[in-house]
Amino acid sequence: MSAHRGSQATRRFKLALVGNPNVGKSVIYNEITGGDAWVGNWPGTTVEKKVGRAVIGGVEFEVVDLPGIYSLSAYTLDEEVAVRFLVEEKPDLVVVILNAVNLERSLYLLLSVLEVGVRVVAALNMIDLAEGQGYKVRSDVLEELLGIRVIPTVAVKGVGIEELRKAILDTLSEPPSTYKVNYGVDVERAIEGLASKIKGYEPAGAKLNVRWLASRLLEEDKYAVELVERLNPELLKVAEEHRRRIEKTLGRPLDEYVVERRYEEASKIASKALIKAGVKKLSLTSLIDYAVTHKVFGIPIMLTAVYLMFRLAFDVATPLCTLVDYAFSSYLPSLISSLPMPEFASSLIGDGVVAGVGSVLIFLPNIALLFLALALLEDVGYLARAAFVVDKVMHKLKLTGKSIIPLLLGFGCNIPGVMATRAIEDEQDRKTTALATPMISCAARLPVYLVFAGALFTAYRGSVVFSMYLWSVIFAALTAIILRKALFKGVSTGFIIELPPYMAPQAKSVCFKTWLRCKRFLLKAGTVIVAVVVVVWLLSVTGPSGYLGVGALEDPELIEQSWIGVVGHWLEPIFTPMGWDWRASSALLVGFLAKEAVVGAMGVLYGVGEEGLSGAIASSFTPLTAYAYMLFVLLYVPCVATLATIRGEMGFKYALLALAYELALAYSVAALCVGVGHLLGVA
Repeated sequence: MSAHRGSQATRRFKLALVGNPNVGKSVIYNEITGGDAWVGNWPGTTVEKKVGRAVIGGVEFEVVDLPGIYSLSAYTLDEEVAVRFLVEEKPDLVVVILNAVNLERSLYLLLSVLEVGVRVVAALNMIDLAEGQGYKVRSDVLEELLGIRVIPTVAVKGVGIEELRKAILDTLSEPPSTYKVNYGVDVERAIEGLASKIKGYEPAGAKLNVRWLASRLLEEDKYAVELVERLNPELLKVAEEHRRRIEKTLGRPLDEYVVERRYEEASKIASKALIKAGVKKLSLTSLIDYAVTHKVFGIPIMLTAVYLMFRLAFDVATPLCTLVDYAFSSYLPSLISSLPMPEFASSLIGDGVVAGVGSVLIFLPNIALLFLALALLEDVGYLARAAFVVDKVMHKLKLTGKSIIPLLLGFGCNIPGVMATRAIEDEQDRKTTALATPMISCAARLPVYLVFAGALFTAYRGSVVFSMYLWSVIFAALTAIILRKALFKGVSTGFIIELPPYMAPQAKSVCFKTWLRCKRFLLKAGTVIVAVVVVVWLLSVTGPSGYLGVGALEDPELIEQSWIGVVGHWLEPIFTPMGWDWRASSALLVGFLAKEAVVGAMGVLYGVGEEGLSGAIASSFTPLTAYAYMLFVLLYVPCVATLATIRGEMGFKYALLALAYELALAYSVAALCVGVGHLLGVA
């Protein structure tokens, strides 16, 4: 190792990844870091922050995955987060991921990053798709024109990743590229004059790129204005004078002219680097898109895909569920009962932790296969098409097509769904979507559907569970309509989405995404659900008179004297019209903390494990009251964490509104379901 390389190894370098959405940035991040990441939020925002660690050639890096963006103009929160990081955090190196299929637009972002004055390495991704369309991108030409290293990659196959690692390491010891866009004599003169004035007010050690700041200030970029205002507000007047003079000469807004010049520069570079390598093949993407985005066939195809996804999750998972069921209902209880320990401890572990958590984990195979199917659809490129297909429907609901992204995320978990609404610029659309998203059925509700469908709808449980997801979409739509008519009036904004090319899913990528989502579910099962079922167990073996003993779990009369029995009986009259007993009512209260815990709590309250829970439910519910119970679980507050997220996004008032609305809706729909069922003679 050289002396210089040795000095590099003594510190941790900061590496940022930048790229357009759907360009393969996350795949490259996972390849560089091994997928290990700390996930949080950027300070003062709800934009997800993903940070990982990588060691390349003995040199340690902190790797930051910036949000997918198209420019550094700070028009959206994602763009503002990215530009703030590049300017204020001053990363040692930035990897800009280029899309070889859409080179010109990617180059626009690359030029914007180069203007900031940071070291840059470009990863030219998806070169295989470009070649499939009859084009070859000359990375050597790009390197010569831009003065940076450009590494061809096919990230999903791991092609070029080692070369990218080497380029990152080699670029650390080099100065940033001096490439800059020439904006013409008048604009360049204004930039130079303004830059020299800014430099006079630059704080010691700030290391601002004054040329970048001056050009952005002339564009009236809000972040640049904020920075200069801190230095000297008088500079804003100087910039305004320059802007008026130039706009008078140009006869058009200066910001439009500057953006156009960048695109012209990107187009010029792309034309030199692109070579038509052969006859363009008939695009498979175009052929498939004709069907899946068709105005008539698009929605039926989407519904079929979702239905098949659920069939996969149920039919294939059955043997695996049986195996998990055996472990938690027979093997582990027998093992625990054979251990020499006090009855209290044995019951706590066996009847509390094992029975409660096991009643949730028995559905892990179903959930894992559901996550697997979602990852497949995502990697193939279909989820973006689903968003496009329902755009027209969104507008009929007075929503923007951008609302579909948070709603789709809500199927996994409502929390990121609500958080994703920050990408919706229009405030009315954003608030409506944030309050409608909790209507979408998240993965946490699935164990409840599965146990009830398995107990009372065995022959067609897949269809019953699928109906819950259809109902969730219907009620999300109704909620959006009500909110737009009552609270958030106005016209919804337009929707532009990039449809990525179809790609063969890579086993490594699909398995990794599935594992990450299952890992979150398992962590929740190992923390929140354990805590909840232990509390429920304690409340079941104690009461106003003191400790009742573990026998209360098997004695229907004794458990009614417990704290959980007292609370359950207090709630029971409220739910009597639906035909639910106090145990079912108490489980709903527990579900306010975490929906997965409803099943675990019922296992404890009925004094049975996973094997006996289906029988207990079958004897306590009819198909009608069970279906009403599933509807209630679908519609009432997803969990306290979702409410907290709504409060963080919109304020306490809207969190209370969500709580009241969801409880009222859930109760009304469940009561209506039972009432209509009785009128129709349904048991």
